[in-house]
Amino acid sequence: MAWLYDVLINPFVEFGFMRRALMGSLLLALSACPVGVFLTLRRMSLVGDAMSHAVLPGAAFGFLLYGLEIVPMTLGGLVAGLIVAIGAGIVSRLTVQKEDASMAAFYLISLALGVLIVSLRGSSVDLMHVLFGTVLALNGDALTLIASVSVISLIALILLWRALIAECLDPLFLRAVSKLGSPVHFLFLTLVVMNLVAGYQALGTLLSVGLMILPAVTARFWTRRVITLCCAAVLLGMTACVIGLLFSYHYSLPSGPAIILASGVGYLLSTGLALVKNARRPAFSKTRPARTE
Repeated sequence: MAWLYDVLINPFVEFGFMRRALMGSLLLALSACPVGVFLTLRRMSLVGDAMSHAVLPGAAFGFLLYGLEIVPMTLGGLVAGLIVAIGAGIVSRLTVQKEDASMAAFYLISLALGVLIVSLRGSSVDLMHVLFGTVLALNGDALTLIASVSVISLIALILLWRALIAECLDPLFLRAVSKLGSPVHFLFLTLVVMNLVAGYQALGTLLSVGLMILPAVTARFWTRRVITLCCAAVLLGMTACVIGLLFSYHYSLPSGPAIILASGVGYLLSTGLALVKNARRPAFSKTRPARTE
């Protein structure tokens, strides 16, 4: 029992930076994982990856002016992400360009611009901090930001729940029978941007989308209902955060990648179990469609 205490609990009891890292990552998983569920249900998983790059120039501009200050970098990342999301949406609706193509174009421009801005003032170390984050260096301001985003995201998901499910099923039908189609779409993209901006301080712009998507796609192996998908994704995300932080502490590994890899191991294990289950299923059986009630 003493050995288990030293391995699992003592790092969080003894060190304040580990407690702050744990609190920040758990709060981030609480809101980012349900958002990731709706991204996967809408077949927009790669859009989340694109948006994670889109916040980079705004965060880099805040870094250029104020250094590694949480408020300027957060506001800059939020503005940049919203510009890319709205710009890609406008282009897809007013031209022949599809939304995925316009999003790809915008995020590639944003990524290149962000790296260029960071390189104007900072070093390669600063660039690595912006791209990959430092969850072990979270302070009170960063925790306040993550907690605020988590609360706002959960409230918004509750209020938009039925509309989001309807858009997952048939977005064209929702736009035909209701005026909520386009507003819900852009509000959802705003939630994606907010969670990515909150996550980049802990995991960086390149890894924050991992905590959003990997638990969501892993949960899909175990359940079909949306509400249980969200709960399972949050549980898987929080478990990955705890395991990743412990491995990071005991084996001197980078904490952000350790969290994402822990989530990735969960996905690979679930995939293997699903393959075994499907191999044992009779050839004539059919899988049931996902339940979205």
